[in-house]
Amino acid sequence: MSTSAASHLSPAFPERAAWGTAGKLRAWQAGAMHTYFEHEPRDFLAVATPGAGKTTYALRLATELIDRGVIDQVTIVAPTEHLKVQWADAASRVGINIDPRFTNAQEEHAADYDGVAVTYAGVASRPALHRARTLARRTLVILDEIHHGGDNKSWGDAIREAFEPATRRLALTGTPFRSDTSPIPFVRYEEGADGIRRSASDYSYGYSEALRDGVVRPVLFMAYGGAMRWRTRAGDEIAARLGEPMTKDVTAAAWRTALDPKGEWIPAVLRAADKRLSEVRRHVPDAAGLVIASNQTAARSYARTLEELTGVKPTVVLSDDAGASARIEQFAESDDRWMVAVRMVSEGVDVPRLCVGVYATSTSTPLFFAQAVGRFVRARRRGETASVFLPTVPLILEHAARLEEQRDHALDRPKPEGEEPLWAEEDGLLQEANQQEKALADEQMSFEALESEAEFDHVLFDKQQWGLGSETGGEDEQEYLGLPGLLEPDQMTHLLRERQAKQQSKSSKKKQEQDAPLAAHRALAARRKELNSLVAAYAKKTGQPHAVIHNDLRGQCGGPTLDRASNDEVGARIDLIRRWFVGKR
Repeated sequence: MSTSAASHLSPAFPERAAWGTAGKLRAWQAGAMHTYFEHEPRDFLAVATPGAGKTTYALRLATELIDRGVIDQVTIVAPTEHLKVQWADAASRVGINIDPRFTNAQEEHAADYDGVAVTYAGVASRPALHRARTLARRTLVILDEIHHGGDNKSWGDAIREAFEPATRRLALTGTPFRSDTSPIPFVRYEEGADGIRRSASDYSYGYSEALRDGVVRPVLFMAYGGAMRWRTRAGDEIAARLGEPMTKDVTAAAWRTALDPKGEWIPAVLRAADKRLSEVRRHVPDAAGLVIASNQTAARSYARTLEELTGVKPTVVLSDDAGASARIEQFAESDDRWMVAVRMVSEGVDVPRLCVGVYATSTSTPLFFAQAVGRFVRARRRGETASVFLPTVPLILEHAARLEEQRDHALDRPKPEGEEPLWAEEDGLLQEANQQEKALADEQMSFEALESEAEFDHVLFDKQQWGLGSETGGEDEQEYLGLPGLLEPDQMTHLLRERQAKQQSKSSKKKQEQDAPLAAHRALAARRKELNSLVAAYAKKTGQPHAVIHNDLRGQCGGPTLDRASNDEVGARIDLIRRWFVGKR
């Protein structure tokens, strides 16, 4: 066993426990070390919000166990291939040599290494091999994002078989809650007064605590709604506004229409997000943005849209392979603005300069949402704020508002209403996310998105809504997009309150002006302008010339040509063309 790890620790080791290095550890990490070494349990579950530094804590604990002679080797189990490499790089910095390219075919790692990094899927494919490795030497098993141990029964059984003989097991997670009721291996469940068993962590460090300590960034959620129109399998055309009260099925269809790459919602939101990124980069020069897409097809389309908007090709990450890892690492070290990715980047990937996100996926589970937002909250210096652009979908906004809540994995309960995905790929293995294109294509045969438009809805910050009633594309929206990139949470709240007061004052003045009597010629000019706008939109939809549409309207409504039509006559034509838009001629 290499002794190089010990050389990176305080000279007081092993006489003093690992929290003696508190000068190099965050307060929560030192506290978790203290809690561990009070009892030195065989199993320990540490729950810490994404971005808090779970990797640093786990590796410091490993160096102490090595130094004390408690263990001979380390096995790290991670959800993805990329995270294996990330763990190995971090371990090397504290003197632990981990082989991230170990395969089951090797059966044993080279003598140069102190252990291996493997995936949950790799363990599940040959649990007996990993059990034999664990039995052969005293082993610390680090189970990163342990909630994946409950992804399906075969995984859970395999992890139990492989690591039951381990000398020590350290389980880590940033999001212990799951929608299902499959027990997670090596996690202790305690029954509450309501008779429901819930996961019991040995040490917890939540988002609200990390925010208070300046360990993570506060998040500014920018919500966008808008008008959507789609055609059902039965051939019916349906129109709805994203964010308005509607059934779960209609919400899902409207959300799906918004995410359609051919519509106007995505380009408008990407344009707003890029403007926000430009503002943030004035204060944080290397700040970057990430678009999280539902599937490969959408990701490629979003990337093309970003290239058209910015003139620069974004980094595109489509699958969990060696090439993807290299692209993520290259992006992390570069000064490039945008990365577009499917689900794999949502969990555990460490790109601290990510400050702006676009949640352009239909996945709606609280676990996935928390992991996705976790990509943007890793703080590097005080004052950095994350900005995440969301569709105005009630379930997603609820997840955003509840970000600071600490929840445990509960067994013995039915799935709560609304917690299942609205329209999404199954929440299976992350590496399978890119293999569902055919199923998605089949599903799309029964649905056709027709039109979408984006409207700025509001800002959600610290559970409060700001900017409701702002004008899309107007001064109000631009002021929210232009908030400084470096602000303390209390400064952000103060500035949002000022923006809100200014907006309300302006709205009140505008209403007074609207309520005042309007000259007849101005009112008629406004109505004619409205009619011409509707005719232009209808011409774009149908391909008919503007003059033909005006003649049809005049023929059905009667009256003179538009330049001589009265206010009421123009109003009748406006009402008629609006009915045409919904198929009522």
